[in-house]
Amino acid sequence: MKQISTIIIGAGQAGLAMSKCLTDRSVAHVVIERGQIANSWSTERWDSLRLLTPNWQSRLPGYSYSGNDPDGFMNMAEITGYLRAYAAQSAAPVEEGVTVTSVTVQSFGYRVETTKGDWLCDNVVLATGACAQANVPPLAGQLPSGISSLTPMSYKSSAQINPGGVLVVGASASGTQIASELITAGHEVTLAVGTHIRVPRLYRGHDIQWWMDQSGVLDTRADQMDDIDRARRVPALQLVGDRSIDALDLNHLRRQGVQLVGRLVGIRDGYAQFSGSLANYCALSDQKMNRLLEGFDLWAERQSLIGLEPPERFDPTHVDLDPALRLRLHDSHIRTVIWATGYRPDFRWLHLPVFDTKGALRHAFGVVAPGLYVLGLPFQQRRKSGLIDGVGADAETLSNHLILNRANRAA
Repeated sequence: MKQISTIIIGAGQAGLAMSKCLTDRSVAHVVIERGQIANSWSTERWDSLRLLTPNWQSRLPGYSYSGNDPDGFMNMAEITGYLRAYAAQSAAPVEEGVTVTSVTVQSFGYRVETTKGDWLCDNVVLATGACAQANVPPLAGQLPSGISSLTPMSYKSSAQINPGGVLVVGASASGTQIASELITAGHEVTLAVGTHIRVPRLYRGHDIQWWMDQSGVLDTRADQMDDIDRARRVPALQLVGDRSIDALDLNHLRRQGVQLVGRLVGIRDGYAQFSGSLANYCALSDQKMNRLLEGFDLWAERQSLIGLEPPERFDPTHVDLDPALRLRLHDSHIRTVIWATGYRPDFRWLHLPVFDTKGALRHAFGVVAPGLYVLGLPFQQRRKSGLIDGVGADAETLSNHLILNRANRAA
């Protein structure tokens, strides 16, 4: 049985940021990783995916992008290399190829059981991220036989898709990117659209992330929100890491030939059934986008910024007056369904009473219980908490809390 002050579970950006903060505070720790450093980026993303945030926004404690393309977007090999270089520079004590099987209370600390031995520790940091599992709805089990079912974690490229039509369920970043890739590859693609957030890639000469960063939108704190649970469920922006595309929104997909339908509500008698709310979802998304852009304009005016392009408003999302309410799944009309319906954490090995009635981890801005922390969840402390650029500030806060808690226990 090995003993150490702190165990960090997960060696992605969150775990490595926390490791650097603990190293700076001389806290003995180890980072346990089931695969290799940046495992999710290297094994659980599709081939053409690029970060949705510009390279300049890949900032971690004591480390930032230093290449010659700050306004570009890293592909998966580049982000994997970036994080591994960060681990090397910070001398992160990572143990790769070790899977955590159980975390339980032991005396005044925690027992962490793994495939390569057990540990006793005072503190545990859960840094496995918010995207450990694809969030596939139960109705996926009603698909007729013979139809392939994939998620953004199992989809790699259009080459693996059977000839025939594809139904992509979900119109946030993953769904729109995959739909665009498949229609370009020659597939007939139908996109089931629910709640989504439409934004342009560029606005008034700057990337949308520049506006969100500079105006303070990304620094909005969780305790400033009227309904933080709702804020944490907000879908990813309809973006793609490609400055040559003004916007990967529904209008762009429609021009490519993608058929737009409403939210998938059922599968019955070989047919997918869709709600009639497509126009309402699109109108609401357009309204939110315009409010966001108006806020940027007001901020720019207050700051007396010069050199900006004029304010712009974009065409509303165009939808058919009578979109299809059902789609035949049998007779080879649809051969593949891709569930771009979001992700969720995976804490099945956490055997502690720290979950709510819906199975979600309870935490107060990252503090789960005495000595137990979580890092990398959406809007954990700030709006940017789920981004590479956001985990650093959260890790600093939690590291300080850990030090203070340790001092209080020793007193």
